[in-house]
Order: sequence, then C-alpha cells, then structure tokens
Amino acid sequence: MRRERFDKMNVVPFIDIVLVLLVIVLATATFVQNKSLRVDLPGSSSNQKEAPKSVIVTIDAEGHYFYDKTSVVFEELKRKLLTLDPKKDRVSLHTDKRTPFDYFVKVVDVMKSKGFEYISVVTK
Repeated sequence: MRRERFDKMNVVPFIDIVLVLLVIVLATATFVQNKSLRVDLPGSSSNQKEAPKSVIVTIDAEGHYFYDKTSVVFEELKRKLLTLDPKKDRVSLHTDKRTPFDYFVKVVDVMKSKGFEYISVVTK
C-alpha cells in the first residue's frame, strides 16, 4: 500500500467553523440591551459637591511654564498648584522633549511636597 504525500491542508472546514461562530456572536450581540432606567434626580443646594479640577501644566522647549494654556512664571505656577486640593484635583504635566530636566523636576517637587494623588505625565 502506497501513501500519498501530504502537500496541502484543507482549510474549508476551518472557514466553516469560523463563519458559524461569527454568526452566533453577531446574533447574540443584538439581544444585549442596556437595562438602566432614566431618572431625573432632584438637586439640593446643601448637598452639592465640588467637581474635581483637571489642570494642565505645560513646559515648553525654552522652559516657559503654562497653567491651563496661560503663561506664568514658576513662582505663580507654584502658588496656583499649592491652592489645589491634592486629594481630588488632577494635574496633567505636558513637557517638551527638549525641555531641560531641571524644569520638570521643579514642578514635580512642588506637587510631591503638597502630596498630589492624581498626577499624569502626558507622552506621545
């Protein structure tokens, strides 16, 4: 008895199985619904919480500081950062890649001394 060479693999059954699984997923996905109720909750002036601020601090390539797109000197930036609530407010630090590292460290040192919990260093 002579055996034939195994040169090719039959992929038709594999394609059939994948298509059946795709049909099952698409059919069941259409039945998933968001079961939430829309309720207009009443408001109270005595129970309002202050929303956390999201502040963007930027340092450009020349070492100029910006607080929410407003140019500031370092001392003013430091004063503004120290007025924020370190437990709630979020600070995003954008730094140019050509900025001297010392400028970055000065800003991080101010935030570290205050104990900020939500700091993000934005990269590309």
